[in-house]
Amino acid sequence: MKTAATIALFCAGGGLTRYYLSGWIYGLLGRAFPYGTLVVNIIGAYCIGLIMELGLRSTMLSDTLRIGLTVGFMGGLTTFSTFSYETFKLLEDGQFVMAFTNVLASVAVCLLCTWLGIITVRSLA
Repeated sequence: MKTAATIALFCAGGGLTRYYLSGWIYGLLGRAFPYGTLVVNIIGAYCIGLIMELGLRSTMLSDTLRIGLTVGFMGGLTTFSTFSYETFKLLEDGQFVMAFTNVLASVAVCLLCTWLGIITVRSLA
């Protein structure tokens, strides 16, 4: 029960963070490209690499906190469904280059950031 409550609490925090952060990014850069979703997914990719590596290689995070942060906060923060919808809308609108750019940037940059999160922890060990 403690783990489930932790996940729920952290998920709410992640969802609110996504809402405000992506809204702020869209306010800065506009909505012609799904910048807000891309930014939160990049941040989430880095953070999940960092948290998982730190949580599994050290005793700095309890299992409950690690699960709360990854399943809860990162689950609430990042969003594959929004990425899929926004990419579909770009395709539907005939913006094929923008759609391809979104897919490439999302996959490549998020994988890179996950790796950076992992090597950040490894370099500190």
